[in-house]
Amino acid sequence: MDTNQHELYEYARLRLKQKKKLYFHFVLFVLGSIFFVIANRLLGVFPETHWFLWAITIWSFIFILHFIRVFITDSFMNKNWERSQIDKLIAKQERKIEQLQKDLDKDV
Repeated sequence: MDTNQHELYEYARLRLKQKKKLYFHFVLFVLGSIFFVIANRLLGVFPETHWFLWAITIWSFIFILHFIRVFITDSFMNKNWERSQIDKLIAKQERKIEQLQKDLDKDV
């Protein structure tokens, strides 16, 4: 397996691991939410308040952040994006060096 194929394989393996963790997080979120409701309503843990709504809301926010990271941020800010950004910065630096060299040659 050459380097390019190995990089593609590693990226696919990483993405699969991220998605698997996200799906596990979702199942845990659903089961945890059900547990919170049961604990509040049926078991009588602080039954006068609706604390489970706050817990589920906070956990929903955390799950949404996890979802955004896996499917939005990491899907386009991957190794290829990093490599292209580095190439752009190197090209910009080289242009500045060339410009400085031209300016220096004019002064001499």
